[in-house]
Amino acid sequence: MPRNPAQPATIDDYIALYPPEIQQILAAIRATIREVVPEAGEKIGYGIPTFTLNGNLVHFGAFKDHISFFPAPSGIEQFRTELAGYKLSKGTIQFPLDQPIPYDLIRRITQFRREENLAKGKK
Repeated sequence: MPRNPAQPATIDDYIALYPPEIQQILAAIRATIREVVPEAGEKIGYGIPTFTLNGNLVHFGAFKDHISFFPAPSGIEQFRTELAGYKLSKGTIQFPLDQPIPYDLIRRITQFRREENLAKGKK
């Protein structure tokens, strides 16, 4: 099936679609994930940056007023107390753009998801 020409082909292409201040945040999130999971694959999945390791690991994306981070429902449940100040749905965390992005929390959630996916791969 041909790729939608409006959809970015790579994470670099995705980041390039945004203004410089948003590019900086997206690049920092990507770098944070890479620090934790250097072996992860990168792709565009569901139209947004996706990291893979024994399946989907985490996704992130930019929206009008927030950055969404998608660590799967397990990633949200594990950190629910720390996420109390953010808008959540089953598999999504919204980080408002008018507040500092919690890169350390993203790092810890990604580490949790890495361990979870590595365990899944050993079964």
